[in-house]
Amino acid sequence: MNLKRGKTLSMTSSSKASEQPNKSQLVTRFQQFVQMADYSLMNQLHGDPDSREDGKDHRARQVFSGHFVPVTPSPLAKPEYVGHSKSLFTELGLSDELVLDKEFCKIFTGDLSTAPRPMSPQGWATGYALSIYVTEYTAQCPFRNGNGYGDGRAISVFEGKLNGRRWEMQLKGGGATPYCRGADGRAVLRSSVREFLAQEYMHALGVPSSRSLTLYASQTEKVRRPWYSEASRSEDPDIMVEEPTAICTRVAPSFLRVGQIELFYRRARDKAHPKAFEELQMIVKHLIEREYKNEINSSFSLPNQVVELARLFRNRLTALVAQWLRVGYCQGNFNSDNCAAGGFTLDYGPFGFCEVFDPAFQPWTGGGRHFSFFNQPIAAEKNFDMFWSAIRPLVEEDSSALANLDEIHQSFSEVMQEQLKKVWASKLGLEIFSTDLFQSLIPLMIHSKLDYTIFFRELSNLPTHVSALKKSFYLESTEQLEKQWQTWLNQWRNQVIAENQSELTDISAKMKQANPKYTWREWLVAPAYQQAMQGDYSLIRELQEVLSQPYDEQSPEVEAKYYQLRPKKFFNAGGISHYSCSS
Repeated sequence: MNLKRGKTLSMTSSSKASEQPNKSQLVTRFQQFVQMADYSLMNQLHGDPDSREDGKDHRARQVFSGHFVPVTPSPLAKPEYVGHSKSLFTELGLSDELVLDKEFCKIFTGDLSTAPRPMSPQGWATGYALSIYVTEYTAQCPFRNGNGYGDGRAISVFEGKLNGRRWEMQLKGGGATPYCRGADGRAVLRSSVREFLAQEYMHALGVPSSRSLTLYASQTEKVRRPWYSEASRSEDPDIMVEEPTAICTRVAPSFLRVGQIELFYRRARDKAHPKAFEELQMIVKHLIEREYKNEINSSFSLPNQVVELARLFRNRLTALVAQWLRVGYCQGNFNSDNCAAGGFTLDYGPFGFCEVFDPAFQPWTGGGRHFSFFNQPIAAEKNFDMFWSAIRPLVEEDSSALANLDEIHQSFSEVMQEQLKKVWASKLGLEIFSTDLFQSLIPLMIHSKLDYTIFFRELSNLPTHVSALKKSFYLESTEQLEKQWQTWLNQWRNQVIAENQSELTDISAKMKQANPKYTWREWLVAPAYQQAMQGDYSLIRELQEVLSQPYDEQSPEVEAKYYQLRPKKFFNAGGISHYSCSS
C-alpha cells in the first residue's frame, strides 16, 4: 500500500469551536479508534436470516426479510492514498496521522480480515424500496419484485461514537453485495473524486450533507464503464473506457433512507412475512434513535414519537431543498431511495451545480425534467408523501396522533414555500420576500443566460448600474433588455435600502454569506480526475482548498481561474455539461 502523503490542506468547518478537540485529545493510534466501535444497527435490528455466516455474500440474490445483510467488502487491489478531509478528521477527534497507519488504511480500502475486536470482521448492506414521484417501481429489480434493491456497492464497515456523536462509515465502491443486481460493486476513480470533493464542498457551503473521510485508488485494478469520448457532443456515453477503481469512505449519523422505511412498510402492507410489521416498527424506532434522539422525547408514546418524527423530517427536508436552490445544487435523481431520512444530502452520483441559469437545469441524462433544478421542491414533497404513507400504520390506532400526522403531511407545500421565500430573500438581501421583485427577476435571468453564482455574488456588491452585473452574462444585452435590468435593479436596491437599517457594507457582507463566490464547475473538476488517473492528485488538493472557502475572497490567482464563465468549448460537452450516472 502506498501511503505517501500529499500537502496538508486547511479545511473550514461549520462545527462550533467548543466541539473541536484540542490536539492532545486527538486519536492518534488505530487501536484507540477501534475501541470506539459500537454497532447499534447490527445489534438492535434483524439481520437477513438467509445471509452467510462468513459474510461472503457477493452474488445478486433476493433478500426477503431483515434490516441488513452481513457482508465482507472486497479489498481494493494495491491501494494508494489520494486524500482525506482534514476538517472531518478534526471534527471526529481523529489525528491526520491515522491516514498513515497501515491498519487504518486496510479498513478503508475494504480489508477487514485483521480488524481487531470490538470491530466487526464483517460490514453490512441494507435494502430499500424505489419510488419515483409516489409511483412504486420494481422493474429494475432483476427479480421484478423489489427484493433485489439496496446497497449494491456501498458497504458500511464501522459505526461508533467519536467526539461525542454517533457516526457510520461506509465504503462506496467496496465490492458486490446481494443487492448488486449482477454488477461488479466497484466505483471508478472519476466518480469517487467527484463524491469526495462534493460532500466536503456542500459542508463548507453550510448545506447538510454526508461527509468524506478518505479516498483511495487502486494502482492495478480497472473496470470498464460507458463514458464520453474526447470532445464528444453525444447525449449518452459513446465509448467504453477502462478506469481505475477507487473507494471513497462517506460518513453520516446514519445512511437510513426514505426508501428503507418504505421497504418495510411495503412488506408490512403485503404481509410478506410474519415479522413484517414488527420490522417496520423497529426501523422507525431506530431512525428516531439515530437521527432525532435529541429532539424527540423518549417518554412519548410511539404514535406521538412518530408524529414528532414526521414534523422534524418535514422541517429538515424543506430547509435542505431550499438550501440546494440557494447554492445552485441539483440532485439529478431525487428518488425516495436517494432521500436521507435524516434530512441531509446523500448520494452524489448524477448531481450538478447550475452555471448558466435555467430553472429546468438537469445534469443527468437519465433524470428528466421532474428532477430538474426548480422542480426539486416538488420531488421532495413526493418523497415526503412516501415517508408519510410508510409511517402512517404506526399511528392508525391513535386517532389524535393520526390527525396530527395527516396535518403535517398536508402542510408540506406551505412549509416548503416559506423556506423558499426565506432563501430567496437572503440571496436578494431582503428582510421580507418580495413576490414582485422575484417574479420580474427570473425572466431577466433566463433571457440574459447569466451565470447563477457570479450574478448573485456581483449583486451582493449592491451595484447601482446594470453594467456591474454584465460579468455574469453569457449573452450580449440588447438596449431594451438593459433598460429592463436597470428598472429592476433600481427597484430592488431601493427596497433593500428601505428595509435595512444597516450600513450598505453590512448589507453586502450579509448577502455574501448567502451567495458563495466559488461554485462547483464541472469543467474545472474534470481535469482533477483526469490527472488523478495518471497518478497526479495535486489538482484534487487544490480544489479541496478552494472549495473549502466558498464564501471568501481568495487570491487573485484563484479568482482568475475559478471565478469565470464557462468557456464556449464546454457547452453541450458530454461528461461536462451533461453526463450519465456511470460510476
